[in-house]
Amino acid sequence: MKNIVIRFLKKHYLYIIIQTVFIFLNIYFATYPAKIIGNLIDLLYDISANQSAIIQNIIYLLFVSIGLLLVRFPWRFLVTYNARSLEKETKNELFKQFLKMKMNEIQEVKNGEIMSHFTKDISELRAAFYRLESYGTRIIATFLIGVVTMAQGVNLNLTAITLLPIIVTSYLIVKIKKYVEASFKVSQEYYTELSEYVQESTDAIRTIKAYSQEGNQLKEFIRKNKKLKTANDSVDVHSTLLTTCINVCFGLCYAIAILFGSKLVLENTITIGDFVTFNGYIALFVGPVSWLPSTISRFKRGQISYQRLDQFLSLEKEKYLPLEPKEEMDLKGDIKISHLSFHYPSHFDEVLEDINITIPQGNTLGIIGTVGSGKTTLVNLLLRLYSVQDNMIYIGDKDINKIPIEVIRKNICYITQDNFLFSNTIEKNISLFKQGYSEKEIMKSTKEAMIYDEIQEMSDGIYTMIGERGVDLSGGQKQRIAVSRAFLNSSDIVIFDDTFSALDNKTEGKLLENIKKMTQNKTCIIISSRISDIKDADEIIVLENGKIAERGTHEQLVEQEGNYYTFYKQQISQNNE
Repeated sequence: MKNIVIRFLKKHYLYIIIQTVFIFLNIYFATYPAKIIGNLIDLLYDISANQSAIIQNIIYLLFVSIGLLLVRFPWRFLVTYNARSLEKETKNELFKQFLKMKMNEIQEVKNGEIMSHFTKDISELRAAFYRLESYGTRIIATFLIGVVTMAQGVNLNLTAITLLPIIVTSYLIVKIKKYVEASFKVSQEYYTELSEYVQESTDAIRTIKAYSQEGNQLKEFIRKNKKLKTANDSVDVHSTLLTTCINVCFGLCYAIAILFGSKLVLENTITIGDFVTFNGYIALFVGPVSWLPSTISRFKRGQISYQRLDQFLSLEKEKYLPLEPKEEMDLKGDIKISHLSFHYPSHFDEVLEDINITIPQGNTLGIIGTVGSGKTTLVNLLLRLYSVQDNMIYIGDKDINKIPIEVIRKNICYITQDNFLFSNTIEKNISLFKQGYSEKEIMKSTKEAMIYDEIQEMSDGIYTMIGERGVDLSGGQKQRIAVSRAFLNSSDIVIFDDTFSALDNKTEGKLLENIKKMTQNKTCIIISSRISDIKDADEIIVLENGKIAERGTHEQLVEQEGNYYTFYKQQISQNNE
């Protein structure tokens, strides 16, 4: 996070300097009206004799007002521009770093928390920066210019005794801000908790309705919302306490100025005009001191959000190796897995144990096993979504850890089991937003994936917009649209992860025929819980508790009468029913 801020400051330092200069000019010009009005009051004792001086001071006042207008607009624009630029660039960098994070790191963070980083935390960071730029700079400028002007232009003793309550109040503000920080931290945690709950509820809305759980969900939401309200009330109480301190402070300042200033007027130490001028100077401090608690509060809130963002950005990233010119070529060769064992970073139990597999280039491997046996984990390791030790996985006689991640993922077409679809057109979902595919090529892929006819019946064909996660489509339609990606992609390694579970037997059979033609010269891995999907593979392995329990062709495994044979008999009996 520190690097993001440093880069931003280097890029925008000139704007920040210009804005600061204009703010100081604004405060400097703001001291003149009080002084001019004081002069006018002294001149009004003899209007006829001081007529020209009175007119001259009125003209000065007019020019000062114009000057204030001219310097006010630029710094206000620059402050807003800088704050919005920080927000935009931080979001860009945050999303960029998010995409680079390792899967095991991202899985430890809830979706609601990630969303709160992109919304609440960055918004708080922007607001804190805006406050520091605008209010913070004006507070400093007012104290520097205002105190010097009051002391030199009116009276040093009057200035010192009048500003004493401001110093005491500033100390109290520093003490109270600790409670503001603590209460806001709690509020931020409850906000994240509520965001996570809303995110989860929206994802599970169908399940909630199907099981009539609306009442329970609402009760839980009300409970979490009440906790957030209580925390926000605590923040408001401490913020109000700060404001009260300020109001009392300026009440004392004006009281001292009137009492001690009147005494100086009676002693002819200062004039009536000086007395009015001095009270006008005090008015300059009302804004900056009233801004002080909110600025400190906003800064502390921004600091907490900064720390949360910094913690999120510190999650481990994937290591991208520099690409060699030859590595831009297709990734080909045998896939060899040697004595592979793996466990997730947050767990001690092995998910995969001593896996040994060789897939010759152009062959198809079928993988079957019960839920949790390690099937998906195995292909995730091939894609380097998780890290493995050296000398465990080779592609084309090269250690997978020595192959750049970009090369691996560009050359492996992976159709995932969740068949994720974006809230966009069918055409964009099939091409995955890559340029260079013609409409004819995309339409051809839908024909091979057995979804062409159904797409043609839709309102805008392949340009039909589909809802988030393909909510408008059936399970089978989502699977076949996802499979279309494989027919469009030219990768030499293709992986299907439980991709055909929602298809009927007829559609599945025809689709598998098309896939067999498509992968004739490609290396293919098919993961499935259905024998019909993998029976024609060159080799089939049966995973059980992370180990290879059986291996061989379909015929060999049936003859062994082991786990595979059990799956086979169960599915035959189900089909006969």
